[in-house]
Amino acid sequence: MSRITALETFDVRFPTSRELDGSDAVNVDPDYSAAYVVVRTDAGDGLEGHGFAFTCGRGNEVQAATIDAYAPFVAGLEVEAVFEDMGGLHQALTGESQLRWLGPEKGVVHMAVAAIVNALWDLRAKREGKPLWKLLADMDPEEIVALADFTYLTDAITPAEALGMLEERRAGRAERERTLRERGLPAYTTSPGWLGYDDEKLRRLTAEALADGFTQIKLKVGADAEDDVRRCGIAREVMGPGPRLCIDANQAWDVPTAIERVRALADFDLTWIEEPTSPDDVVGHSVIARAVAPVGVATGEHAQNRVVFKQLLQLDAIRYCQIDACRLAGVNEVIAVLLLAAKHGVPVCPHAGGVGLCELVQHLAAFDYVALGGDLDDRVVEYVDHLHEHFVDPCVVERARYRAPSAPGYSSEMRRESIERYSFPHGAEWAGA
Repeated sequence: MSRITALETFDVRFPTSRELDGSDAVNVDPDYSAAYVVVRTDAGDGLEGHGFAFTCGRGNEVQAATIDAYAPFVAGLEVEAVFEDMGGLHQALTGESQLRWLGPEKGVVHMAVAAIVNALWDLRAKREGKPLWKLLADMDPEEIVALADFTYLTDAITPAEALGMLEERRAGRAERERTLRERGLPAYTTSPGWLGYDDEKLRRLTAEALADGFTQIKLKVGADAEDDVRRCGIAREVMGPGPRLCIDANQAWDVPTAIERVRALADFDLTWIEEPTSPDDVVGHSVIARAVAPVGVATGEHAQNRVVFKQLLQLDAIRYCQIDACRLAGVNEVIAVLLLAAKHGVPVCPHAGGVGLCELVQHLAAFDYVALGGDLDDRVVEYVDHLHEHFVDPCVVERARYRAPSAPGYSSEMRRESIERYSFPHGAEWAGA
């Protein structure tokens, strides 16, 4: 038997604002950052659990402090007991009677739970010698259902319905796993489309993305209407009529403006508009979805919990469900959303791009495909070519396909030298800045 001895946190920030990488209509100067946690045990096997919450820089210390606030509820627990009831631990953390008042189940407290829960899943997958997606995909349907919290969801999906769905689709798991290993997961890229890039850089990076095999490219929009038209025109000119063009407003618009601005870009044959308005405005998303069709609505990276996803799906407000690995409360809540999306027949296209998000969501998308089925061609995973070199097990994207991760764990472990160099404010990258 072994116990969790400590949770150690780090404030890690990368100065992406210097080149305007990650810039959009709302996040104009992001420094991609991680409130990073390491779970240590007394097992003597050298294994640790690594997790993080993604932020855009300022306030990352608040997120790290919130993770520290949860540490007393995890330190001292018996590791084997935690692994036997990951669903119970997840609910104990999200439902902690005093800390949950700061949410509940939203904001920094929810993201702190995500960092810890994801670190524990990383540790469990390492102990079992499997990549996380494979660990989950090998579970019996009953085990998967036990991981999800169905509180507030039973008007949309019950545990019995989820179990039946998983059992029905179990027959094709082996074949889907073979397909995943052979073909990988389809990816799309946002790398050419950051709002701070000039037209020449947009044109060059779009051409490079096409040469790399990408058939779906996303541009940031939402600041200036004329700029949006010009930049979409440049992208479509370089792309030609075949590849899919998506746009992302990052919550910049109210509902009437979103409808007006998307309609003004309709000639560019858009596949989706992402985050057209406030992530909390479920009804607004449904109004936009009806008004801008056939352009689809995609959202979810800032949806604060499974209840918001339930409503988005119930109201047919999204055509593409975008989970985030660090805003939902870790793997367990993601599974609940995957089950909801599968019941409604809505493809899951994970949000990624921020530091480490590509590394995490590849596991979630792989599990979704293998365990819940569907057409791989209807699922795409965001890819941005930033900061992967800082991870021990970085994602591998070849010809616009994520290769299935093979190393044990959740691919969440950051290189020690990167943590030291980019720790804020005393790391070498920030000292004297």
